[in-house]
Amino acid sequence: MTSTPIKKSAGGRPPKFAEGRRPITLTLPDRILALLAQVHADRARAIVKCVEAVMEGKADDKNAVQLLEVLPGKALIVIQAGHALLQKIDWLRVVEIAPSRHLLVLPPGMPIERLEVELRDLRESLDAGQSRELRMLEQLQSTLIEQRRKQTLSKGELLFVDISQ
Repeated sequence: MTSTPIKKSAGGRPPKFAEGRRPITLTLPDRILALLAQVHADRARAIVKCVEAVMEGKADDKNAVQLLEVLPGKALIVIQAGHALLQKIDWLRVVEIAPSRHLLVLPPGMPIERLEVELRDLRESLDAGQSRELRMLEQLQSTLIEQRRKQTLSKGELLFVDISQ
C-alpha cells in the first residue's frame, strides 16, 4: 500500500491531514471507541492526537536512550526506540514500562561487558537502510561504555513476584 501524496483538492471532501495518508480498517473495542470519542469526535483525528501525545519527542533519534533518575543521583537506562532489535539478544529481556519506554533486564551473573559485545555485534549486522536502529545501538553502547569507564555503572535488584501459581 502506498500513501496518498499531498495534492490540491479536485472537489469533494477536503483532506483531514496535510501530509501523506491512506485509508485503513480497524476493529477496536467499544470501550476504546468511547474513549476516542472523548478525545475528538472524528475517530481519525482522535487516533492521531493520541499517538502524537504518546510518541511526542520519541521519534527524535537523539533521545532513543535516556537516563531516568529513580533515586537522587541514580538512574535507569530507558530505551525509547529499537527495542525489537534488542530482542535478538536471546538472554536480554526488554520490558515495556510505558508506551515506547523499555528497560533492559540482564539475567543474574551476566556481566555488563557481555551486553557491550552483543551490541557491537548487532551494529555490525545492520545494513545501510537501518540508520535509525544503528543510531540507537550507538547511543546505548556509548552510554554503557561512558558509565563503565566513569565507574558509575552497576547492576541492581528489583522485586519480583512469582505469579505462576
